[in-house]
Amino acid sequence: MYYKMTLEDKVRVPPSRLWDKEITNEQDNVDYLDHIKVVVLDVLQEQLEGSIDKAIGIFIAVTKICDIGEGDIIPGDGGVYYSVTFEAIVLRVAHQEVIEGVVVETTSFGAFVSLGPIDAMLHVSQISDDYINYDEKNGMLICQDTKRQIKAGDGLRGRVVALSLSEREPRESKIGLTMRQSGLGTTTWLDEEFEAEKAGNGA
Repeated sequence: MYYKMTLEDKVRVPPSRLWDKEITNEQDNVDYLDHIKVVVLDVLQEQLEGSIDKAIGIFIAVTKICDIGEGDIIPGDGGVYYSVTFEAIVLRVAHQEVIEGVVVETTSFGAFVSLGPIDAMLHVSQISDDYINYDEKNGMLICQDTKRQIKAGDGLRGRVVALSLSEREPRESKIGLTMRQSGLGTTTWLDEEFEAEKAGNGA
């Protein structure tokens, strides 16, 4: 599930990112603070977006700087350290959670599903009770009996059945999905099931 969070952190602004213009009046001071806000937001986005904190979640985006304290200088370090309050969008993935994503790639062993900054794996054994064929030429996974397909660009709803997140190496994180339960599948499959159920009820 996605969350909007307000967080605090200490952010180092390197010397090269500091404004070298002398502050001579109040208006210049406002401009300088605006500049520092832009720089701090940029630094936080570079550091956090796509990273994982097991206590917080997977950082999708740093969206806003709420407050910046006075900068601290450490002897021997040319940077300035600011205490910052900011807003961020994070994704928290839980075991057995139902989650939606977009298929970004298909292979003979399954499909990779984008959840934003991280991909999940839908193994062929977790797609359907049907036998799955891989059409390499067209980049599609095809159910042998029902002829249902999965291809890049398809929206998909799956349940998390395997979860291993790595803070040090986010790309090494593993999220496994299944669609072998009621109410799961590609958006096309779910729409077809809805229409079939509606027709069966005489709607």
